[in-house]
Amino acid sequence: MDVQTTRFGTVEIPDDRVITFPKGLLGFGRFTKYCLFQPNDDACFFWLQCVEEPSLAFVITDPGMFIQDYSVPIRSEQMGDLGLEKLEDAQVFVIVNKVDETLTANLQGPLVINTLSRVGEQFVLAEKKWTTRHELLNLKEQARAASA
Repeated sequence: MDVQTTRFGTVEIPDDRVITFPKGLLGFGRFTKYCLFQPNDDACFFWLQCVEEPSLAFVITDPGMFIQDYSVPIRSEQMGDLGLEKLEDAQVFVIVNKVDETLTANLQGPLVINTLSRVGEQFVLAEKKWTTRHELLNLKEQARAASA
């Protein structure tokens, strides 16, 4: 399948790499088909590109790479919605934003994807421990550390 993007031009992806979010993502409910672009083999940030709208893409990451105690409680009905038989088949991502010189993550709205069926859902966590703007990296500090 050829996927039109505004950032990368036309990209060919196998049909079996499409991730379906039947309920869409918050604020983008009418778009349900996405694919994941990995910039390179050791990347910690990825692009979640909508295959239905070329200009719609999100930077996402695995929160476990940054926050050791982050976990997403998945209820049995949510497992059923995702077609999950066991939790090990789920992959969690969070949407990343740049606020000034800081990369933040929406830890209250994680994306949970069944890695076998490629069906996903954006959860909304009620727990107040996590925010929609959890700091992951300060870009100025990273640049200083890299140049030292």
